[in-house]
Amino acid sequence: MFKTRVTEILGIEYPIIAGTMQALSRAELVAAAANAGVLGIIPSATFGSKEELRDEIRKVKSLTDKPFGVNVNLFPMLMPVSIEEYIDTVIEEGVKVIETSGRSPAPYVERIKSGGAVFMHKCARVRDTRTAERVGADLVEIVGFECGGHPSAEEVTSLILIPQTVDAVKIPVIGGGGFGDARGFIACLALGAEGVLMGTRFMATKECPLHDNFKRAFVEAAETTTVIAQRSIQDPIRVFRNETVEEVLEREKQGTTLEELIPLIAGATARDAWASGDVAHGMTACGQVVGLIHDIPTVKEVVDNIIKGATAILDRFPRSG
Repeated sequence: MFKTRVTEILGIEYPIIAGTMQALSRAELVAAAANAGVLGIIPSATFGSKEELRDEIRKVKSLTDKPFGVNVNLFPMLMPVSIEEYIDTVIEEGVKVIETSGRSPAPYVERIKSGGAVFMHKCARVRDTRTAERVGADLVEIVGFECGGHPSAEEVTSLILIPQTVDAVKIPVIGGGGFGDARGFIACLALGAEGVLMGTRFMATKECPLHDNFKRAFVEAAETTTVIAQRSIQDPIRVFRNETVEEVLEREKQGTTLEELIPLIAGATARDAWASGDVAHGMTACGQVVGLIHDIPTVKEVVDNIIKGATAILDRFPRSG
């Protein structure tokens, strides 16, 4: 019932992408997504070397024989890695889906295509989706202002961005930002997308290597528990509001510098908090859809409930013919 060009191109059962969630998207979560019939994605930038990335890819392969992807981050990084080496490693390991995000992927398209991988690009502005299509993307992901992580500084919602993108490009569109249940899934497809990107929903699952304190905090949270930080350094990010985030926001009001913010916003600080369960500290990407999360199921239960619920929604509408 939910077969689209996205499921055909990616070789997955359902048109759902379990969004790249920094260092939380490790083998167990990615494989669980694959085994549930959707696409999980490893974030290559969270590995300090291509050897570490290779090991994680092989670990996923030991847990599933279904398709999964690897994200290649093109945003500026505090600790840059060799993008070319990481792409080559992904291709050498036979991964068939490469997702890029951030700046224009144009310099890397030939490398990805020559390796035989499906190429999809994630962005937050319609004009960037046009660029992705022009340089050779097979699929494009567009995320609205509701999303966890990095939305556009233009602050346009998914309700507007998705149909605009569908009208702007001919390649299949995957919509993200604000989706986490059957209702959102159907709504995204109704807007013209052929796939649905969900991140925050999969953070509150049993397989996600996030401390239970955070998962319980997500269940108790409201949509207003998230906030945009880092506007002052032109790197807006939607995160879970806590003591660290409040300090970042206050420093931004006072005209802080990137160097002064680094101890607060560094990935290592967040990873320590995720491991220890210190919900008050670190910067944790989190979408407004957290207000719709009320349980901590398995990844398969999330997917099954979405598909079952979506089918029930469609059944409410009579079909002609």
